[in-house]
Amino acid sequence: MGLFSFLKSAGSKLVTNKAEENDAKTAAPVANAGLDALKDAAEKGRAAQLASKVVGNGIHVENLDIVVDEDTATVYGQVESTSAKEKVILIIGNTEGIGSVDDRLSVVTPEPEATFYTVKEGDSLSKIAKEVYGDMMKYPVIFEANKPMLKSEDLIYPGQVLRIPAL
Repeated sequence: MGLFSFLKSAGSKLVTNKAEENDAKTAAPVANAGLDALKDAAEKGRAAQLASKVVGNGIHVENLDIVVDEDTATVYGQVESTSAKEKVILIIGNTEGIGSVDDRLSVVTPEPEATFYTVKEGDSLSKIAKEVYGDMMKYPVIFEANKPMLKSEDLIYPGQVLRIPAL
């Protein structure tokens, strides 16, 4: 368990309801309670989208619950393995607008934790493999460790956080 930091300006975008977003921007001034209710509804919507993203990547989390408060997402539930837990954290954290993930997941079968690596400009999986393993040909290990979030070995971007498993 812990708090993991991400670049909130990097990552995949969540689908937003443009009508609700525009209503929120153009609404006449209302009491603070009304603004708080609007903010709560927006954060619940983002939490539901994040949960859908986790499930859509094929990660099973028993009793999955995500709470979003501004740019922090707190995730609760139970996963089968440490690698599944790390993937959930990365799926949520590598989403635009999320600056940190507060991990409250429990693991049924613990295993050694991977390290996290933030992609820099000019990085490739083979360059990262050379840096962390001393062998650029070990890039498939990194690619496999980050499936299903990575769809292609060539599609990484600066600011993205990847799992780097121990060999």
